[in-house]
Amino acid sequence: QGKLVESGGGLVQPGGSLRLSCVVSGFSLQSFAIGWFRQAPGKAREGVSCIFRSALYADSARGRFTISKDNTKNTVFLQMNSLELEDTAVYYCAALELWPGSRCVPPNKSDYWGQGTQVTVSS
Repeated sequence: QGKLVESGGGLVQPGGSLRLSCVVSGFSLQSFAIGWFRQAPGKAREGVSCIFRSALYADSARGRFTISKDNTKNTVFLQMNSLELEDTAVYYCAALELWPGSRCVPPNKSDYWGQGTQVTVSS
């Protein structure tokens, strides 16, 4: 049984940076893509970025966020720069069941998700 644990969220001013971490157990990063998704109050869940053999980004993240992974530590990172008010959300990492290579497909299995970490961008 796999487990994903996010950390690194917090309160930051507009223009600031945060680095989120997702420690993965039970899923090999060489066999599973890992994605970052976010959900703001009253809004639908949104795919932010995902990584397997390549990295994909949502338009809202491209140029500001960078996803990376350390296979030796089974950890995936999301470096977020130039944060905006609209980036406020709970950020989740997830092990992806599918990798079409063109978008981040959220998994259907509930145990493929982490518990989330809150990111609040506010002045």
